[in-house]
Order: sequence, then structure tokens, then C-alpha cells
Amino acid sequence: MSDPLVRYEQARQHAENGELELAAALFEEVLALGDVPQRAQAALGLAVVREDAGDVGGARAADLIAIGTQDPEYGPRAAYHLALSCERTGDRAEAADAWRRVVAFGNPAYLPPAQLALAQHADDEGDAASARTWWEQVIAGADEQYAPIAAHDLAHRLLEQGATGEAQRLVAGALRLVDAQAQPYAYARLAVTMGMAHLDQAIAAFAAGLDGIAGDAAPLAIELLARTLPLRGRMAEAREVWAAGLSDPATAAQVRARLRREFGETEAEGLWWESLVESAVGQGAVPALTGEVFGALDHIYSLIALRYVEGPEGLPADDYDALGEAVRVPSEYPWGATLHRSFTERLREAMGARAPVLQEGWPEG
Repeated sequence: MSDPLVRYEQARQHAENGELELAAALFEEVLALGDVPQRAQAALGLAVVREDAGDVGGARAADLIAIGTQDPEYGPRAAYHLALSCERTGDRAEAADAWRRVVAFGNPAYLPPAQLALAQHADDEGDAASARTWWEQVIAGADEQYAPIAAHDLAHRLLEQGATGEAQRLVAGALRLVDAQAQPYAYARLAVTMGMAHLDQAIAAFAAGLDGIAGDAAPLAIELLARTLPLRGRMAEAREVWAAGLSDPATAAQVRARLRREFGETEAEGLWWESLVESAVGQGAVPALTGEVFGALDHIYSLIALRYVEGPEGLPADDYDALGEAVRVPSEYPWGATLHRSFTERLREAMGARAPVLQEGWPEG
């Protein structure tokens, strides 16, 4: 009779050398010998080489043979291999079943990733209770690689549910497990989550105080709440807070002053655009307004600058000088040089060899 150990070692060597078919044949010889000590190892080895060769069905069949041996080491490894194979091909139900097989073996080396995978599957399916149960099991295991991931994911779900305090306690415990130097990414993710929890706590505190405060404290609370909400993606609520503060005669003047605190002082009063800027700040629409303004400016500037570089022919001297003054105006602003460069580059692209030659630093040269 063939020695199963010899056959297994030969198969393993062929597999390591990339000789997949030779390895598969020898692994199958071991399996044909029946219930030998190397059966689980040979089945897992066959699964690996079959998948490497592109035979997914054969690989999964071999994984099931290894799982069926109930070997405490190679059984869960085969279930783990099967689960990953199913994940790669998008067979989610089969993957979840394989992860449960891993858990059923109870091997602590494979439990955390299997439990985490099952939590993620349950979360994707909208089964919040099951997802939480699996995450908590990973966290309880205190595995330094997987427990921080589970804590991060569960904390985010808790924040979505408004359980800010619980999320903070969970993340604080996870941070104690993580070495910031050895695991900088895991530590950073948890630290950011803790910051999000503190923001949510601050939002709740500002909102809770609005009804019960008066005087100077009310506009302050309105501003803090309205400026903090967007940090958590709650822009619509921030707009409502600003609007409520501006519509209340008791707070309107101070809220407006707080809304405009970054506008700076202007020499002229009642500039036509200030109400638009104020509205944009309160609506969270400053980027959109800025884009509109710069788009209009760019269009008008291009029209004026193009006529100016064409030369004074056909224009009164005063009119031509006025065009030159207009194209120089943006130079006073930090973005002026960028506008100048943009115009000259687009002019060259549009006119090619016919484009006027503009000196370095135009129009200031």
C-alpha cells in the first residue's frame, strides 16, 4: 500500500514548485486511501491547487471533504478557504454558510475573521441585531487585528442610531487594545470615530439647550449648532437652525452678526452682493455661489481681454486704455495671476500660431 505521508509530502513539494497537476494527482491518491491521518491535509491541498488551476468547482468539493473530516486544524482552514472562494465569486449565501462552518469548529485562530465576516454579511442584509451580535463577539475576543475593525464598524452603526455614549465607550475600549505605533491605520480610524462621537455629543448638547436659554447665550448656541451640523453631513438641519435664528426678533440681529463674522469690514455699506453671500452662508451654498461668480467673471474677463490683446485699432484711445485698466484689475487679488495665466493658455489653445505673443507676467509687463 502507498504510504500516505510520503504521497502527501511529494504532493506538497510539487505544489510549492507550481506543478499543479502532479500535486493534484498525488493529493487524490492520498484521498483514495480513505480515512488516513493525512486526509484533511490532502483535501485542503487539493482545494488550493485546484483553485490555482482555475477549477473552482473541484476546489470547493475538496474543501468540503476536508471540512467533513472534522479535523480541528485543517477543517476550519478548509472552511476558511471555501468562504474566501465564495466571496471572490460573489456567492454571498454560500460564503456565509462557509463562515458559519468556520465558527462551528471553534478554532480561535480562525474565529475572529469568520465572526467579522458574518457581521458584515448581516449588516449588508439589514439584520442589525445579528450584525451587532457578531461584532460584539469579535470585540470580546480582543484580537488585536480584528477587534478594532469590529469596534469601528459597530460604533458607526451606534452613532447612526443616536447611541453616542455607547459608541464612545466602545471606541475608548478598542483604543486601549491598539498600539498607535504598530497599527497607525487602525488607531487613526478609531480616533476619527471617537471625534465623530464627540461631535454628535456636542450637537445634542447645543440642540438641547436652545429651548431653555435666552439673551446672549441663544445666538451663541444657534451658531455653534449651525456650524457643527455640517461637519456630520447634516447641512439641511444647519440651514433650518440659521433660518430659525434669523426669523426670531429676539435673536435675529445677533445671529446675523455671527453669520457674517467672516465677511470682514467693507468701506461701503449696503453692497448689493452681501445679502447673497449671507444667504449662501446660511444655506451652505457658498461653493455653488463662488462657482457661479467665478464663471461669470471668467466669461466677462475673456471678452474684455481678447479685445484688448487684438490692439487699439478701431477704438478711441480712451476706450482702449479703459480695457487695459479692466484686464489689470484682477491683479489686486490672490487669484488674479491664475486668471491671467488661464486666459493666456486658452488663447494659445484657441488661436494656435495666430495667437498674439503675450509677454511674461501679462498684463502687468
